[in-house]
Amino acid sequence: MKILLADDDPVAQNILASQLIRIGLEVDVVSSGPEALHALQSRSYEVIFMDLQMPGMSGLETAHAIRTRWPHKCMKIIAVTGCLRKGCREICLQAGMDGYIAKPAKTEDILAYL
Repeated sequence: MKILLADDDPVAQNILASQLIRIGLEVDVVSSGPEALHALQSRSYEVIFMDLQMPGMSGLETAHAIRTRWPHKCMKIIAVTGCLRKGCREICLQAGMDGYIAKPAKTEDILAYL
């Protein structure tokens, strides 16, 4: 299973990428929304784990752009965020995301979306 991880925080990248690799998944890591869009032009992913607060293009904007550019690609987009405000999950789903995991991500939460 090919996974794309989009997060601008190197510590968060390392933690989540390590979890995904331990599960036995192939992971590509990018640091921004535009990098995620670029990666999707050349490779297919089954799941994208995406931070919401990235500079330049938020995770919400990136998810919307993905769903607009590739409406027929069957990939899950999962928000991975520290945002725990009421309504945040619903906002993610409205932007085209398929799920929501709070940071720090637990392995069982990750597995639920695979």
